Amino acid sequence: MTNIRAIAFYLPQFHPIPENDDWWGKGFTEWTNAAKAKPLFPGHYQPHVPADLGFYDLRVPETRNAQAEMAREYGIEAFCYYHYWFGGKRLIERPFNEVLESGQPDFPFCLCWANQTWTGIWHGEPNRILIEQTYPGMDDHSNHFDYLQSAFKDKRYLCVDGKPVFVVYDPEALPDSINVTNFWRERAIQIGLPGLFLMAVHNSPDWDPKSAGFDAVVISRLPPRRKYLKEWTTWKNPLRKLKYWHADWRKLPTIHQHLFISDNLVPDPVSGIESYPCVIPNWDNTPRSGQNGLVLTGSTPELFGSNLRKACERVKNLPAERRFVFIKSWNEWAEGNHLEPDLRFGHQYLESMQEVLKDY
Repeated sequence: MTNIRAIAFYLPQFHPIPENDDWWGKGFTEWTNAAKAKPLFPGHYQPHVPADLGFYDLRVPETRNAQAEMAREYGIEAFCYYHYWFGGKRLIERPFNEVLESGQPDFPFCLCWANQTWTGIWHGEPNRILIEQTYPGMDDHSNHFDYLQSAFKDKRYLCVDGKPVFVVYDPEALPDSINVTNFWRERAIQIGLPGLFLMAVHNSPDWDPKSAGFDAVVISRLPPRRKYLKEWTTWKNPLRKLKYWHADWRKLPTIHQHLFISDNLVPDPVSGIESYPCVIPNWDNTPRSGQNGLVLTGSTPELFGSNLRKACERVKNLPAERRFVFIKSWNEWAEGNHLEPDLRFGHQYLESMQEVLKDY
């Protein structure tokens, strides 16, 4: 039993939908990109092939139950399901809707509104808008809350002080966020809840969530792509870029040695800001984006465990209900950041996580 509340982000895009059929071809899911990935430089680990659970379809309840059982076994407290709402239009909502309606798996959860416009950027088509994230106004925020309230009332829903946890992925894109968050809290009280515990995702440890109406911030950091390297790079430390030693480096993605940037991924907390660290097991989105992607090369279960331990140290003295550590992610296979077992590492990432969490 751990005193750390380990929450894993969860991607539901492992089943076909008509929109993806139209945009990318019949039967497209995240597996389409993950399965066709190829190594782009010597030592590049691709493709990532799933082990225990195979190339699953999230419309299958047995798969969802197996995921929850595995997550629970290794110390994950809850899944944070990505949730999509585009001015009233929902996408890839079926897996979570079935979790909610069926009561299975009996495993805690919360929701993260992934409020970003979908484009073709990772496929080399940055100007192609697939579906735009819009904010039509307070009526839409009211409708959004109406859709969410059955989840908030579910006995499995993750709470702080009885308040359901709701995460917004891009808080700075949300217009008039203070009024919106206050409105959501009022609506929660109207339906008999004590309020909401609202978190925002951000990459800066000194960004104050309260300035935007949120209670806390999840600090999720990745190293930058090519044109934003200065903050992270020197020739000696912490970054080495393999492309400088590659004959045709212009055709390579941005490559970072995971070992040398590891310290930057879990920054120190800033006094007066309620923040929770987010740890990544790995990152490689070249299955989606090829040479436009970003790779952490040399990722290992040991590095992940070391970063997770740093994250646990950051929160271990917080009040018990607030000892959150987020993990990105449970199953983002086309970005390489998955805890689910693959053929190369098996359960090693899960075992590394379990080993760290048991010390807290």
